This record gives sequence, C-alpha cells and structure tokens, in this order.
Amino acid sequence: MSKKQWPADSVIRRKISSIIPYARNSRTHSDEQIAQIAASINEWGFTTPILIDESGEVIAGHGRLLAAQRLGLEEVPTMTAAGWSDAQKKAYVIADNKLALNAGWDDEILKIEMQELGDLNFDLTLTGFEIEEMASLFDLGEPISEQNKTDVDVEVPENQMILTFESETILQEWFYRAESEGIECKLL
Repeated sequence: MSKKQWPADSVIRRKISSIIPYARNSRTHSDEQIAQIAASINEWGFTTPILIDESGEVIAGHGRLLAAQRLGLEEVPTMTAAGWSDAQKKAYVIADNKLALNAGWDDEILKIEMQELGDLNFDLTLTGFEIEEMASLFDLGEPISEQNKTDVDVEVPENQMILTFESETILQEWFYRAESEGIECKLL
C-alpha cells in the first residue's frame, strides 16, 4: 500500500501579519478563553499549528492566532491545506470545532489525573477547567443550606459559601485560582 499524501502534511512558520482570519468563523472566543490559550502556549509552546489555505486564510486555529497576537509573537507554526475546495474549507472550519465538542470525559480517570497534578503542585488552571467544574468533579463545596447549617460553627451570609477540600494541595490551587479571578476568599 502506498503512502497517502495528505493535503496538510508539513509545518512552516509564518509571520502573523500574513495570516488572514476567516471572516465568517462561527466559533467565538471569549477574552478568558484567549487568556487560557495564551497561558497554555506559555507553558507548553505551540503544539498545534494553525491550519490555513493557500492564500493564508485561517481554516482552524483562530483562538491560537488570537492568543499568539496577545502574546506579541511575530511568527506561528502553520500547516497549509492544499487543494481543498471552498466547500471543504467551510465545512472544516465547523467540523474542527464541533468534532472536539462531541467528545466526553471519563470522570473517574480525570479526577485521578487532576488529583495527581495537584499533588505535584502543578497549576491546575492551565488545564482550562473552571473552578466550578473542578468543584463538581471532586464533589467539593456546596452552598450551606438551612438544613445543614448546624454542621458549621460559622454564620454564612447570603451570596457566600463554604467549601471543603480533599487535600491541602487542592485547597491551595483553588485559593490561587479564585484570587487570580478577583474572587474574595477567606480561609477558615
């Protein structure tokens, strides 16, 4: 069997100024997500090139491009999809994002991996998970209701909550993340 040539088969660095965002990209990127992508690039470098067509227009990687601009990078790795029809390019702009969303999580394995990363003092915020998602994963922190206030020695004002953590490491990660997002925290 002969080796099949793929339309995007080699990585080339290009100046950001030569890359054109697709004007009708239907995927949105919040400032928070761009900051997350930028933090990821700072930690691990550029691990996935931006997919462009032969004219330099982005097919996949709009978020990475915005993060690279935010970081002040001059060049980024790209792959050029050669020979794609307009229909193939338009469809891939959507498929690249949607196919990733169709995946799920094995929560038990994810919990083990996150716990081990926490135990290694790794910044869990770099994984892209929000505080609420991690709390849900670890079954941490639920607002004190009228029914279970008797278990706590402190009065909990409205719009506040008490969280308990499985380990000191997880507590430190959450406290760091909350403070970095401007959330007022108090350790009891």
